[in-house]
Amino acid sequence: MISGIIMASGFSRRFNQNKLLINIKGIPLIERVIQAANNSDLDEVIIIYRSPEIKKIADKYQIKSVFNTMAHAGQSAAVKLGVNTTKANSLGYLFMVGDQPFITSDLINRVINEYKYSQASIIIPTYGGKQGNPVLFSSKLKAQLMKVEGDKGGRSLFKDLQHEVKFLEVEDEKIGIDIDTEKDYEEVKSEEVKSEELRMKSEEVKSEECRM
Repeated sequence: MISGIIMASGFSRRFNQNKLLINIKGIPLIERVIQAANNSDLDEVIIIYRSPEIKKIADKYQIKSVFNTMAHAGQSAAVKLGVNTTKANSLGYLFMVGDQPFITSDLINRVINEYKYSQASIIIPTYGGKQGNPVLFSSKLKAQLMKVEGDKGGRSLFKDLQHEVKFLEVEDEKIGIDIDTEKDYEEVKSEEVKSEELRMKSEEVKSEECRM
């Protein structure tokens, strides 16, 4: 059994509003992440939230929502809360961030499968050689995860446990994008416009081929 934990209780300090509620192609950012998680092979999905608007979105998908009373303590509080909420027979914890607009259920499944068929205790996707999300930790590391402090969360374990880490290279670097600032948001919207233009051009080509 693999548990998915969506980290959605941050303060969006570099954004002038709750970034998880901004729309990408008409869908709130956090909802895109929830949809990817819900459509994946995860056996349970838990969201750690602070804003009631986020809980309202999560409730539409009937996933378990847990309010983070210690959000001010940094990401580590959400990590501990998420791990403690998982079912006792969970074999792994897959942590997702709420601000990764292009995450897909296929990527989540790749991370899960890499964990199941490798001997690694930590699976970390990389995008163009850079570490990203979502990250999966074996339940064998529960005790260590429950001791993390500050805003680094589970990342603080990477150095000491590097011999137990397996990196999973993801070809599509776009999937690894996250939104921290207004500039990031504008770049994501620009990326979506380009994708839509390419899709329309592809459909036009197919339509022309059908007429031949």
